[in-house]
Amino acid sequence: MNISGFQKLTLLDFPGKTAATLFTGGCNMRCPFCHNALLVTEFDGSSDFSEEEVLAYLKKRAGILDGICITGGEPLLQRDIASFISKVRQLGMLVKLDTNGSFPERLREIVSENLVDYIAMDIKNSKEKYAETSGVRDFDIAPIEESVSYIMSCGVDYEFRTTVVRELHEVEDIGGIAEWIKGAKRYFLQNFVDSGNLIGEGFSAHSRETLEKMRTVAAERIGFVQLRGV
Repeated sequence: MNISGFQKLTLLDFPGKTAATLFTGGCNMRCPFCHNALLVTEFDGSSDFSEEEVLAYLKKRAGILDGICITGGEPLLQRDIASFISKVRQLGMLVKLDTNGSFPERLREIVSENLVDYIAMDIKNSKEKYAETSGVRDFDIAPIEESVSYIMSCGVDYEFRTTVVRELHEVEDIGGIAEWIKGAKRYFLQNFVDSGNLIGEGFSAHSRETLEKMRTVAAERIGFVQLRGV
């Protein structure tokens, strides 16, 4: 399990829980607005933290922390992720998984083994603009569609979310996403923030007014829609 970053406490990443956040290295996408670019473009395959180090900390904090959020990069690139989560489970911890939805079979494996309590899946854009937004030419959206359908029916608590960028997302795109995930439990529109560590250049945030229009359009198809980062 490659662990490139470890935040020992977060009150934000796991809704309603106190948690630690683990960052895995590597991603199959190249989203130009990615705020964790170093986990994508400069990932060399080495771990900054060992499993033993992380598990020892979690064991020490058992009863204080509710759980752990596993994010990236793309966590499901880690072929031994199920084994690692099983060890976290043995400590009595809840697990939130962030994913871009590219690996539905690995997602099914984790869910079927009762290893995850909350799934947060990024929806990059409307289907028509997925390749452009993901930074991958000829991107195959079929696994993404499969993951969306599975998450909405698997019984695990979840959310979908879209990071909204002025240069990539229009109100009509959000309407297209909302139609795609119509009836979803939760959908968040996250305003773009330039971390100073992006893959691409020239990106900016939408105004609050435009974000509210996007929220209104999405709410016509999804009961719970909220803005983040505004």
